[in-house]
Amino acid sequence: MNIGDVIIYGSHGICKVTGLQDMCMDEKVRSYYVLKPVFHTASTVYISVISDRRKTEIRHILSADEIFSLVQKMSGKDLIWIKDNHKRKEIYRQILSDGNRSELVKLIKTLHLRQQELKNTNKNKKLNISDECFLKDAEKTLCEEFAYVLNIKREEVMPFICEQMEITLNKNRE
Repeated sequence: MNIGDVIIYGSHGICKVTGLQDMCMDEKVRSYYVLKPVFHTASTVYISVISDRRKTEIRHILSADEIFSLVQKMSGKDLIWIKDNHKRKEIYRQILSDGNRSELVKLIKTLHLRQQELKNTNKNKKLNISDECFLKDAEKTLCEEFAYVLNIKREEVMPFICEQMEITLNKNRE
C-alpha cells in the first residue's frame, strides 16, 4: 500500500491513503497508515503497517471494466436464498465480511427478488429486519465502490445496475 492509493478498508468503505504516521501505543512507537474515507470525509482511520488484520480487510478497487463485467453477470440465475434464518444470517454475514463482489451481487439480487416476491404474494409483507439490513449493507458496499469508480452519485448506482442488466438481457434475447 502506498500514499495516494485508493482502497476499500472493511466497513469504512472507499479510503484514500493520505500518509504514514508514527504513533505511540502501549509505550511502543509504531507506523500507521492514515486513511481518509472518501464518502465520510470527517473521519480518519489509522491502521498499523504490520497488522495482520489489514491484510484481510483491505481490498483493491475494481476497474470500470470489471464493474461492467460484474453487472453483466448479475442477470444470471444465481441466488442464495436459505430458508433457515440462522444459517442464512450466518452465510450473509460471511459474504459481507469477505467483500467478494460476485457474492454481494448474488446477495443483493436474491434479497431484491425475495422482497418482490413478498410484495406480490401479500401487499403488507416485507423482508424481515435482518434481511433488510443485509440488503442495505451489501448495497452500500457496492454502491460506494461503483459510484467512486464510475464517477456517478451513489443514488444513481442501482438505476445504473438495472439499466445494464436490461441491456444484457436484450443482447441475450437477440
